[in-house]
Amino acid sequence: MINISLPDGSIRKFDKPVSGTEIAASIGPGLAKAALALRVDGKMVDLAHVVDHDAKIGIVTSKDPAALELLRHDAAHVLAQAVQELYPGTQITFGPATEDGFYYDFVREQPFSPEDFARIEQRMAEIVDRNLPIVREVWDRARIKEHFQKHGESFKAQWADELPKDEVISVYKQGDWLDMCLGPHLPSTGKLGKAFKLTKVSGAYWRGDRNNAQLQRVYGTVFFTTQDLKEHLHRIEEAEKRDHRKIGREMGLFHQQEEAAGMVFWHPKGWTFWRTLEGYLRRKLEAGGYVEVKTPQLVDRKLWEESGHWEKFRENMYLSENEDGLRDYMADPAQRIFALKPMNCPCHVEIFNVGLRSYRELPLRMAEMGSCHRFEPSGALHGILRVRNFTQDDAHIFCTEEQIESETIRFCKLLDEVYRDLGFTDYFVKFSDRPPVRAGTDAVWDQAEEALKSASKAAGLDLILNPGEGAFYGPKLEFVLRDAIGRDWQCGTLQVDFVLPERLDAHYVAEDGSRKRPVMLHRAIFGSFERMIGILIENYAGRFPLWLAPTQAVVATVVNDADGYANEVADALRAAGMRVDTDLSNEKINYKVREHSLAHVPLIIAVGRRDMEARTIAIRRLGSEKQEVLELGAAVTTLSNEARPPF
Repeated sequence: MINISLPDGSIRKFDKPVSGTEIAASIGPGLAKAALALRVDGKMVDLAHVVDHDAKIGIVTSKDPAALELLRHDAAHVLAQAVQELYPGTQITFGPATEDGFYYDFVREQPFSPEDFARIEQRMAEIVDRNLPIVREVWDRARIKEHFQKHGESFKAQWADELPKDEVISVYKQGDWLDMCLGPHLPSTGKLGKAFKLTKVSGAYWRGDRNNAQLQRVYGTVFFTTQDLKEHLHRIEEAEKRDHRKIGREMGLFHQQEEAAGMVFWHPKGWTFWRTLEGYLRRKLEAGGYVEVKTPQLVDRKLWEESGHWEKFRENMYLSENEDGLRDYMADPAQRIFALKPMNCPCHVEIFNVGLRSYRELPLRMAEMGSCHRFEPSGALHGILRVRNFTQDDAHIFCTEEQIESETIRFCKLLDEVYRDLGFTDYFVKFSDRPPVRAGTDAVWDQAEEALKSASKAAGLDLILNPGEGAFYGPKLEFVLRDAIGRDWQCGTLQVDFVLPERLDAHYVAEDGSRKRPVMLHRAIFGSFERMIGILIENYAGRFPLWLAPTQAVVATVVNDADGYANEVADALRAAGMRVDTDLSNEKINYKVREHSLAHVPLIIAVGRRDMEARTIAIRRLGSEKQEVLELGAAVTTLSNEARPPF
């Protein structure tokens, strides 16, 4: 007798092994029709999977959050089948689900183009209409290698040959087409539906190595309903309009170039934006009891080895090489090799370790706008959202174990205030526990995870479990904010670390005179300035709140006779603390308004002869056709109050 425990707590008994299909049918015809996959003791498997032991099961339907990934994986297979039917001789490689869709990599002499998408989508729809059963089979290595070689699939044959000798190789067949895959998959192609869309094509390399053959990667997205697809495509369209790289060029904020790949050249307006944001955050930190420090860019590898970062991050670290250092290193590899810091934490411990610290000094909140370097793969770089040189809004709180809770509550309050001031009111929090490769004993991790969970509860946080994604030295909270078009961005973090203080021998004198290790809370609100600025650009589509805008107002003349008055208006606004430019060109006022609107200037102030005589100004706000005429003194007071930062 096999006992099947259902999510509602009920138990169904079967006198022989039973498939997911049969279990769903035993519950009801509606569920049998909606069923897509089976979850057995927490693991998702095919609906046809046979359960031969007592187990906890759940029937996966389209309402299950995990079902979308299943749908995307199937869409990749249907895409590959459609391409091979339409373009014989095309080889397949890999086709996974992604965060917002799927892709498949192909080998084909003739390049794909977006013009091919309609034809491929039509064939995909036909495959859906065929409602082909999707069947899992286990093949031995020789059979699958022979199959792919026979069909001219050299890349798949190579991959089959390289899999571990003891690995079970499964294939999924839909009609005459098949692919190697771990699964799971939908019961049939008909379950995919037709709410899919191919979106773009790009280049890729076999196994991600640029020394290997070049592939063509076709991307797509898929949803359970046409409405969800339409909403997603609208978000993509909005995202393209809001692309921070495009808006950054239009506004003259920054540029990037190959000679400094992954780095940012900040232009005057972009640096003004940066300093405005930094000044705001610095004021918040000072009010929050933080002290600010500055640590070196280059640090001896010895410190990185002691902290554990050398082993973990060595391949992503930039090393310094000069004649003396290289000679010393060749004679003795333990000699002085310096690395550009990829993070600030060990340097902050070194500051803590200078002198003898007392428990009376704790908590010590140590902040740094720290410039860091990490060698990110070129394929991972994306504008200023993913760079190699970045500035963390970093801080480390040295505290006692008893202070973890109060410091967590305090940090969460600060983070919430900052996000709200920046216009982000919608965010959620992930709890990331111990990763497979980590420093510290299981007992230390138990202690750290329990402390962070307890503190999170005290802070009133609703946590989403993110298994195995903690830092190598401790569990962490990840604060994910949602922007104006519904995209999620992981920004803030809070990490509880018992490991680094131990490794770097940090201690303080406790009330009883004994030496104790501090707990180290790693925390950030932005994550990095570069990333947060990119997010802000895209969230606001360049139309920043007045206090953040790099140029808050442009005073534009209607006639040249008003040039002197325009400069007087600009000077008055600058004296009140505003960032103001003038436009005294010979262009017509409508042209000036259009140009500065395209540059996302919040306030365009027009002045002509009448304004000069009446000592007034005409204010046009970005996105509005209306003009507001105010007396100069009143306007300066009103606008400077509007432009005042929230803190």
